[in-house]
Amino acid sequence: MKNILKNINKVFDHRIRLGIMSALFVNESIDFNSLKELLGVTDGNLASHIKALEKMNYIKVNKQFIGKKPNTRYRCSSEGKIAFKKHIEALENLINNT
Repeated sequence: MKNILKNINKVFDHRIRLGIMSALFVNESIDFNSLKELLGVTDGNLASHIKALEKMNYIKVNKQFIGKKPNTRYRCSSEGKIAFKKHIEALENLINNT
């Protein structure tokens, strides 16, 4: 069983991080408020999980102003896409082999 679990990534264990990565994996980029609404989380909760993913270089952040309002957008990094794909494949492998 250990071999089946080797590519499961602990960074994605939390449902919010899994949700962030899932949303970013299938979209080119998403802004903070859209992610917050999609996942149904608070600003602080989302920000802390984004910071953890950013620290691992799994997501990239782009901050800009639209008019006078700040706008922060996120996208998966290449490294993040690879890690997340391996994680999903490991979960599928676990499901199919148990």
